[in-house]
Formats: sequence, structure tokens, C-alpha cells
Amino acid sequence: MSAQMGQPTLCLFLTFFSSQMSWRPTYRSSKFRNVYGKVANREHCFDGIPITKNVHDNHFCAVNSKFVAVVTESAGGGSFIVIPVSQSGRLDSHYPKVCGHQGNVLDIKWNPFFENIIASCSEDTSVRVWEIPEGGLRRHMTEAVLELYGHSRRVGLIEWHPTSSGILFSAGYDYKILIWNLEIGDPVKMIDCHTDVILSMSFNTDGSLLATSCKDKKLRVIEPRSGRVLQQANCKNHRVNRVVFLGNMKRLLTTGVSRWNTRQIALWDQEDLSMPTVEEDIDGLSGLLFPFYDADTHMLYLAGKGDGNIRYFEITTEKPYIQYLMEFRSPAPQKGLGVMPKHGLDVAACEVYRFYKLVTLKGLIEPISMIVPRRSDTYQEDIYPMTAGTQPALSASEWLSGIDRDPVLMSLKDGYHRPNQLVFKAPVKEKKTMVVNGIDLLENVPPRTENELLRMFFRQQDELRRLKEELTTKDVRIRQLELELNNLKNVSPNNV
Repeated sequence: MSAQMGQPTLCLFLTFFSSQMSWRPTYRSSKFRNVYGKVANREHCFDGIPITKNVHDNHFCAVNSKFVAVVTESAGGGSFIVIPVSQSGRLDSHYPKVCGHQGNVLDIKWNPFFENIIASCSEDTSVRVWEIPEGGLRRHMTEAVLELYGHSRRVGLIEWHPTSSGILFSAGYDYKILIWNLEIGDPVKMIDCHTDVILSMSFNTDGSLLATSCKDKKLRVIEPRSGRVLQQANCKNHRVNRVVFLGNMKRLLTTGVSRWNTRQIALWDQEDLSMPTVEEDIDGLSGLLFPFYDADTHMLYLAGKGDGNIRYFEITTEKPYIQYLMEFRSPAPQKGLGVMPKHGLDVAACEVYRFYKLVTLKGLIEPISMIVPRRSDTYQEDIYPMTAGTQPALSASEWLSGIDRDPVLMSLKDGYHRPNQLVFKAPVKEKKTMVVNGIDLLENVPPRTENELLRMFFRQQDELRRLKEELTTKDVRIRQLELELNNLKNVSPNNV
């Protein structure tokens, strides 16, 4: 009898156990489940750097396979420092800087196709393009390859086009985005659909779409060549701060704040911004959340300004869409983060991402490698698919004519040893008016502060001095020509 009574009990137990086992697949297996962050040894960090104390919400750091660039604290104008990646350790206090701006530098970005070319923007309303010599700076650099003036107020953001070699976007506090054609050195389009300060810009894979977040609490998807707004969301419940395209998944991810002031991320369909697909609360801290997306591994990294931790997730095409993986923790708060491009990673160590963390209190740049633990020493093709390389897919004129192409892909299997044979050629420019959409941009640059007024005064003084010197030189030349003409008259009066 007891055996007969035990049989249904066993069946119930097996049914309960199988139901519990069927729930477990929601924690689906992932090759990135055990990714961990590894901080570089002290000798591989960059020490003794006067990192800027500016409170502007940017990273103040840009990295490529050759150089690390960091905005520095400076008096009288703005500057940033460029260090070769291999030159780690303590930096000399007199290390040369790039110091041509007259105001604080607010953003810096390396050209993805010319690794010696970096763009910077500043409170002095200018965007400048610099060419860093091989091996780094040997003396202070004050002369830019290109000086681009077009904004009427300070310029807070710059972004290079992801597939075209000569297109640069800049967003200013005049609520405008200018598209610069660096082949001619002039703005070719002004996007004027924002009603407040632009907080972030992000391109899709081929650069045919631009997503922006704005202080007017609106998320926009824009066709950049025409300036037409394709989609727009009024983010009342989720106040958007930063936006990033999720590769070719036709989705956007935003970081922001909920109506209860908790930090939050939201997933959106790029073709329908009426409602977010997913909203997920992160924590109750106040620092801005910076999103970083790796299209090759479909991993999303979230790093808060002033935090010491970096959370990472996996993005999928099926529910729940955002899968939490793990968290890197550190006691040192981060001012900003630079990211190494894929071709600069250590493939042999299974490194899938590398941050360069700015620790302002210590004057330190700390590399943090995200590593997939693997026992085999062979090349791991599943975590290193073909990735965007350093060859542009099209020129600036081709993109402006309406052509879109996906990035030129490269393999990391044999390591990255192919130098780019392209040479950046800056156009020879003359001082002239800049008319965009019928507006003369140079005539609309009024000074906003006393410092701007002083800078404009000294700039005009220099211009007057230069014009006086030119006038004196021309007067002398006119006198010489008059004397030569008189001499000719005296020698042959009948022939004149």
C-alpha cells in the first residue's frame, strides 16, 4: 500500500521538477556570459596627466591603435594631449600639447580612416582638424590643418561619418548641426530642426541615418543629407540623455531618467518611435549613463559618469531583448572613457573591448580590457567576425551625391599590420563668407560673454595688423612700379 501511495507522490515530484527545469532556459547560454574586465598593470597605465575638470558631459578622451588623446586642464585657451599608445608610464610635466584653441576644448574624435588626423571643437565656436606627426608631438602644436568656423555659439559635439573619408558633423549650442566637407573645407548643409541643445549624435552602420537626443526631451531620426526628420519621439516618461544605433538591428538604445528620477535604458524601433519596445530601470544614482555598443558581439556596455563600475548586457532579437551579463567594479570614479577600435585589440588574449578610463583625482588613464575566457590559444572566429576596417567605403563627394555603402570589412585573424596608404589632403582655403541655407554664418557670430568679446577684439587687432602690413607692402610695390614706368617713359618717350 505504501508503495502504491509513493508512486503518485513521485509523479508529482517529477512534474514539479520538470516545470522548474523548463523555467531555467530564460537564463540562456551565451558565449559572453563570463566576460570579465581586467585592469592593466600600473606600468601600462598613463600617469601624471592634468585631466580637465570641465563639467561638460563628454568623454574628453579619444583612442585609436596609435594614440591616446585627452583634454587637459589649461589656463588661457584650451588644449589636449596626444600620447602614443605604447608610451605608457608617468608623463613629463612639460610634455607638448595641442593648444591652438582660444576656449576650452569640449570634444575630440579621431578620424576612423586616417589615424594621424584628429578633430576638436571648443567654446571658441570653432572646429579644428589636426595632423599628428608619426611618433607623437615633439613640440607644442598651435597650427591646425583646417580651422572651421560656422557656429555662432560654442561647439559641444563632433562626429566623423562612419563610411565616408571626408565628412564631419558638428553640433553647437546654437541648436544647429553643420555637415563639413573636408575636401573643400566648408559647411555643405545645416540641420536646423532642434529647439534646444543637442546632447548626442549616433549614426547607423552605413551613415544614411542620424539619431539625435536633445534637451527639448525629443528623440529624432534624421536623414542627414536632406535634414528631414523621419521619426520623432516626445520622451515625457523617459527623459533621453544619450542615444546609440544598435548596428543593423534597426533599433535604437537610449539612456536617460525615468519620471521617478531613476537611471533607465530604453529600446526603440527606429521606424516607430511612438513607444519604447523595452524600458528597464538601472539604479537610483544621478550620474549620466554613457552607452557603448559593440555591433560585432552585440554587447552593450553602460558606464556612469562618476561611477566606478561598468555593466554589460547582450542585445538579442528575441524577448527579453536585453540580457544582463555581468558588472565590472572599481573603487575609482570615471570622468570619461575612450574606446579602442577593434583592429587595435589583443586578439591572442581574446580581448573583445578595451576602455581607457580617466581618473581625474589621480591624473591617471587606466586601460580596462574586456576578455572572453577561452582555454585554446587558437584564433576564436566566433567572437571575432569580419569587422569595419580603416578603408573608407566612399569619398565625401560620393556620399553627398546620395550614395550609401556599408563599411569595408576586414578580418582580425592575422593581426592588424596593414598600414593605410591614404594621405589626408587639406584644401587650401581663403578667407571668405560661408553661406549655408541662405545664411551667412560668419556674419552671425556675436560675442556672448566678456571673454568672447576680448578674444574677438584681439583677433580683430591681429587682423588689422596683418592688413596694415599688407597695405604697406603693396604701397611699396606700387611706388616701385611707378618708378619703373617713369624710367621706361624717359628712355623711349616715342614708344609710350
